[in-house]
Amino acid sequence: MLNWITPRWNAPLHVKAYSSTRHGGVSVPPFDSFNLASHVGDDPMAVAANRALLTQNLALPSEPCWMQQVHGTQVLSADSENVEACADASFTTERGQVCVVMTADCLPVFFCDREGTKVAVAHAGWRGLAAGILENTLEALDLPPADVLVWLAPAISVKAFEVGEDVRAAFMAQDDNASQAFIFKDETHWFADLYLLARQRLALSGVLEVSGGEHCTFSEPDLFYSYRREAVTGRMAHLIWLE
Repeated sequence: MLNWITPRWNAPLHVKAYSSTRHGGVSVPPFDSFNLASHVGDDPMAVAANRALLTQNLALPSEPCWMQQVHGTQVLSADSENVEACADASFTTERGQVCVVMTADCLPVFFCDREGTKVAVAHAGWRGLAAGILENTLEALDLPPADVLVWLAPAISVKAFEVGEDVRAAFMAQDDNASQAFIFKDETHWFADLYLLARQRLALSGVLEVSGGEHCTFSEPDLFYSYRREAVTGRMAHLIWLE
């Protein structure tokens, strides 16, 4: 089974980026098997073992900067002082510092520059996306938008992400073009395209080279955890660093 997904983007070779799947670990159902989150009710020893396997199998140069994600817009530097801090994105310019976010439907967004001097990864659920987590990550990177490369890692797709009118209104209030990312279901419900919403937000910031967005965590239970499909479930990790 597939244990890792690697971005298909034009990043330099020394930019290392991976998304885990649900395979390759020791957790038992309903967290089977490679759950990397300590906050979902899994056996702490299993989580520790899975994180050790993550470090070993990817030859990580340092302990990832695990954060407490809160669906917000805080962006932190990926260093030891910020481990377990509340944030939804991290960045680094230092070689060997590992940025990480965890997801089980929300959209993970990888960033780097064409020269490979800065990297970042953001956790973008609809709340964080609407509130500006991608824009804040770009601000933290402080790069010309034309120099930024982005890869959209596996998330829930439009065919499975049913939302209320409040979600659509939150995006429409900021950009009329957001209407293109919603498919009408009934008078109070829509299907939302997180991938397209992210592309729109990035384009408004001047970032045009965006790859990824092919998977659906909800519809591919053989590969991914999905909170919407199974409320009690594990989390995938999405990691990036400079070698």
